[in-house]
Amino acid sequence: MKLTNIKRVGMILRPSTPELKVMFFEAKRIFESRGIEVIIDNISGGMIDVMGQPFEMMCENSDFLVTIGGDGTLISAVRRSYHYQLPVLGIHAGKLGFLADLDFAELESFVDKMLNGEYRIDKRSILQATIHNSKGVNEVFAFNDIVLTRPSIAKMIHIETYVDGQSFNTYFGDGVVVSTPTGSTAYNLSAGGPVLFPLSQVFALTPICPHSLTQRPMVFPGHFEIEMKTPDASALVIIDGQDLVKISHKDTVNIKLASGVAHLIHRKEFNYFEVLKEKMGWGN
Repeated sequence: MKLTNIKRVGMILRPSTPELKVMFFEAKRIFESRGIEVIIDNISGGMIDVMGQPFEMMCENSDFLVTIGGDGTLISAVRRSYHYQLPVLGIHAGKLGFLADLDFAELESFVDKMLNGEYRIDKRSILQATIHNSKGVNEVFAFNDIVLTRPSIAKMIHIETYVDGQSFNTYFGDGVVVSTPTGSTAYNLSAGGPVLFPLSQVFALTPICPHSLTQRPMVFPGHFEIEMKTPDASALVIIDGQDLVKISHKDTVNIKLASGVAHLIHRKEFNYFEVLKEKMGWGN
């Protein structure tokens, strides 16, 4: 997959970081000098005193998105733009990220490479959660993970889990993390879950501080669907660490891989294992 006839790019900046104004105007200059119009979302624009567009309108008018910040900024942009299926380029405004891996100093040369077709677009799995409660059905999407956890630290949570309609396991502990391959190096890893290659079509279910040491992480094929209930208490559903939904003991949460994917723009020579080694401190 490659972009053709690029005319407009939508730009999102890390929130509460007005010092990114300098980077924004330099990025704007780079794109506009190559005949590409730059649109900024109104929240980012308001932060740096620039007129912007509502996020949805910006997505409708853009050929791809650029985030300037860190992995959290990119994750938010991917989730919010999911239904538009736009490719996203992440520029890190600090330390190298797992996702925002392009250094700002590389942007000008990379834009020229993009216009010459010298780049790639990776497809990353997205989680889709359908929450059934007394108010109806709430559908959410996650790029990294969906966490079911206790609303209070005073008690353990009891989570009944079903796989494709069949009873699978009951977890007692602090909760569970359901992670995409991309999110496997986030909360999932901290909870003792496996590192998954980011282009895999699978997802992981990892217990958080389980009461029994026999409760171990599990990797599921992408076509499976899991259902979770908390029959004796309420719980919190946390989406990518950014959004939160409260559920009661009568509610159910169904999680599977979404039919669509996230499209991440990378340098042609981007190597996930090199990033993994650098971030994890593996090797020499």
